[in-house]
Formats: sequence, C-alpha cells, structure tokens
Amino acid sequence: MKDSPRPPSTEDDYCGTFYAARLLGLSVGTVQSLVERNELSAWKTQGGHRRISMQSVLAYQKRHAIRPPADAAATGRLKLLVVDDDAAMLAVVQAYLAKWRLPVDCTVMTSAMEALIDMSSLKPDVLVSDLVMPGVDGFELLRTLRANALFADTVFVALTALEGAEVARRGGLPPKTVLAHKPIDQSWLHGFLSAQVAMRTSGAA
Repeated sequence: MKDSPRPPSTEDDYCGTFYAARLLGLSVGTVQSLVERNELSAWKTQGGHRRISMQSVLAYQKRHAIRPPADAAATGRLKLLVVDDDAAMLAVVQAYLAKWRLPVDCTVMTSAMEALIDMSSLKPDVLVSDLVMPGVDGFELLRTLRANALFADTVFVALTALEGAEVARRGGLPPKTVLAHKPIDQSWLHGFLSAQVAMRTSGAA
C-alpha cells in the first residue's frame, strides 16, 4: 500500500475514498488502485480508515481534464446521502431513484466513518443511515452530526430492522430524526423524497 504516513495540516486538505470517487467520476475500487499506484496521495488513520489528499485529487482532475460534478445546490436538486454497509440495500435505493427521475443527487457509502469524514464536503440535505453497522454505527453517526451546528438543517432518517424498544435500549435517536424500518417501503421513500423536493422548491420560490 502506498499510503503516506503524514496527513495534511488541516481537515479541509483531505477527503474519504467515496468522496474522491465522486469528484473524479470513478469507482471506489479505481480510486483505491490510484492510491496504490501513487497517482493519488493518501494515508491511513490508526483505525485503518484511508484519507486522500484533496490537492492530489484536484491535480488528477486537472491532468485528466475531469470536470468537477455540478453542485446540487446550484442546480436546485436535493442532495441525498445514504449510508448502509449492505451494498444490496444501496443498489435498491439507487434503482428506485433511477426509476423515479426525481431531482435528487444521491451519494452512497458503506461506512459511517467515511460519512463522518466527508459530511462537511458533501453537505447533504437528507441523510439516510442504517443504524447497525460495524465499527462506527448509525447511532454514533447521527448523534455526532446532530451535535454539530453545521448540520442543523440536515434531515436525518434512521433506517433499521430493529424494533422501537431495541432502538430505545441503545440510547434512542437524536431529536428530529425520522425512523424508517427495513426493508424500506418504496412508496414511503418516494413520498418522503418528493415532499423534501417540494419543500426546497417552495422555500426557494
């Protein structure tokens, strides 16, 4: 592995693998290969989470004439982040969105830690997170973000197969968190996202 032992000086100087993939329009696996080939500079935290130099990402964009993705806020589209360690679940959500053609830009991640790393860069309007995940779980992710004033306006949705009593036993959910049960109901998700889009549209009018 070609990860550098020294991180950049500030948090704004790095991003996670998923966000780097989004900026470059590549798969996560391809980004990992670029790190291995020293085409992107990266290092790992003590917990084993890879962080990638933003400077090297921007330099790669320039070398290969890659146009950065349009900011959803500028286009009036809803920014959605879905975090779940179940890749099949993420694929289902993406298939729904492709079918519905709602004005939604969706980013998916399989790691709550990656989400924590990239939240400030992504700035999603809606965060949908599974609760039970290895390492940092959805409970910790949602509580950490809700305590951060930067995400005061972010809509949180907790997605889980746990019963309400078990959710409460594990400390419950942060205020203003919507609870949705697995398997996710297609009609509910469509209605929920449509309502979020409508609220953004009316607010901008």
